Amino acid sequence: MDLSQFQFDLPEERIALRPVEPQDSARLLVVHGDGRLEDAHVRDLPRFLSPGDVMVFNDTRVLPAALKGVRPARDETGQDVACDVNLTERIDARSWRALARPGRRLKEGDRIVFAEGFSAEITGRHEGGEIGLLFSLSGDELTAALDAHGAMPLPPYIARRRPADAKDRQTYQTEFAGDDAASVAAPTAGLHFTPRLLEEIDAAGIARETVRLHVGLGTFKPLEAAQLEANRLHEEWRRLTPEVAERLNAARSGGRRVVPVGTTAMRTLESCANADGMLRAATGPTDIFLKPGDAVRATDALVTNFHLPGSSLFMLVCALMGTDVMHAAYAHAIETEYRFYSYGDACLLLP
Repeated sequence: MDLSQFQFDLPEERIALRPVEPQDSARLLVVHGDGRLEDAHVRDLPRFLSPGDVMVFNDTRVLPAALKGVRPARDETGQDVACDVNLTERIDARSWRALARPGRRLKEGDRIVFAEGFSAEITGRHEGGEIGLLFSLSGDELTAALDAHGAMPLPPYIARRRPADAKDRQTYQTEFAGDDAASVAAPTAGLHFTPRLLEEIDAAGIARETVRLHVGLGTFKPLEAAQLEANRLHEEWRRLTPEVAERLNAARSGGRRVVPVGTTAMRTLESCANADGMLRAATGPTDIFLKPGDAVRATDALVTNFHLPGSSLFMLVCALMGTDVMHAAYAHAIETEYRFYSYGDACLLLP
């Protein structure tokens, strides 16, 4: 498979740096399987779904995983070094992998101080330029310290253009986020769902269920040839409970649609589906990689944002809808000035 099939030109001005307000007023491009396109708004979603359909949300919580710290001088003749740290993957109650700058000036055994009583030791280096960190705090104490001293880990295409601020604490977290803060990127399709829209979905007789997938920074990394050859992506932890799996299976058996909100919810479901589309409960890592030609077994429609060219997420929507259909939809979105990426507008994909 040639990655060039999934490239497109996106003008930089189409990248949204802030969400619209209110967030459910974002635009919605409805894409039908026959290629027909409709321009709408996210608040119109209940009009395109039917009573009994089930929307599936990822209720992961984003951790304020962007930290600023100082590596103290190694001896009396040296200088302190200011550091930017972005956590990428939780290993255990005290340990994380992270990206750090300036990486070349940080060595195994160095300590980075983030605040009084809050520091981490560098335990080693890993592939992709990541480092290992062993924090001075663990568990709930570490979560509280990150909440107090960290910032929201905005995607690189936003962070290059502006710093995270207090407003992002609200706008880069979903209304329905659970209590387990472990994601280092938001399930961004869910950001559109305000309390008002959720009430309108309920009033329309559309059911809601939740799964959980902790989103890692790998979601923003360019695809590599080795990933295509191995047919595997970066691992992310996910959970589908037995109760939710049973209700989703019953809905589909009754002719109702299962509609994941976001590619993370879709990847969770597809990683838990057997060959005949039945869902089985699962907890643990998944590295599922969906691309054109792969069977989509547990997804009847999808709410998602607009994705980066050449990314695994654009390949996923092409797997659901067809590559030609999605290129035509994205061309329309660019021409009609839809807003792209994490804080941008949304699609409803109806295969």
